[in-house]
Amino acid sequence: MMAPQSHGPAAWWRGAVLFDVDGTLVDSAYVHTLAWWQAFRQHNHDVPMAAIHWCVGMGGDRLVDRLLPADRDRGADAGILASHAAVFAASWPSLRAFDGAKDLLAQCHAGGLAVALASSARREDLAANRSALGADAFIHAATSSDDARESKPAPDILVAALDAVRVPAGHAVYVGDAVWDMKAAAALGIPAIGVTCGGRSAAELLEAGAAAVYAGPRDLLENLQASPIGHLLGLQTAQES
Repeated sequence: MMAPQSHGPAAWWRGAVLFDVDGTLVDSAYVHTLAWWQAFRQHNHDVPMAAIHWCVGMGGDRLVDRLLPADRDRGADAGILASHAAVFAASWPSLRAFDGAKDLLAQCHAGGLAVALASSARREDLAANRSALGADAFIHAATSSDDARESKPAPDILVAALDAVRVPAGHAVYVGDAVWDMKAAAALGIPAIGVTCGGRSAAELLEAGAAAVYAGPRDLLENLQASPIGHLLGLQTAQES
């Protein structure tokens, strides 16, 4: 396991906001869906896109295992993962951040909170997403699938992000678009904020454990003080006064 990327003094952060990336900050959930669909077709598996989209947000290994028959030739799984990686990489130049994503990270940073990306993406895909975000000045740490032994809904990636910014789970909030994000946060007792811009409904995210749900980064930013992030910002202000 590789150490998560981080920078800057982290010991003084009293709170942290962890962000999923695909479908949360970058409009790529359906790009991943299409890439998986094409990868499965290349390996003679006909998997409906709706079923694939439901699983986007899991680690690739879990997604493949969930969608394909248990009695398949598992020796071909690596080829499917490689095909998905190649197809998705072809879409890197077209990736776009959601409206308000960069401003949301900047506001959390300005409020004295550590900002960490906690993504199930491959390191290379995460780098492409960060390029689309253009918000590196506001990001203190970033973790990818390389930093976790188990992928979401296991909480390993969130643990790695918390370790990178040296903030305990009790002083953190997680923002994600998938049911699997909500479940990973719940495993650590971290309040989770859901966003519906990745394609999951508010009802699904709330049922999975979201403390609050917003349409996307801009909606969350405009309602930041009333959100669980606003609670962290209030604690930060109280501790500094």
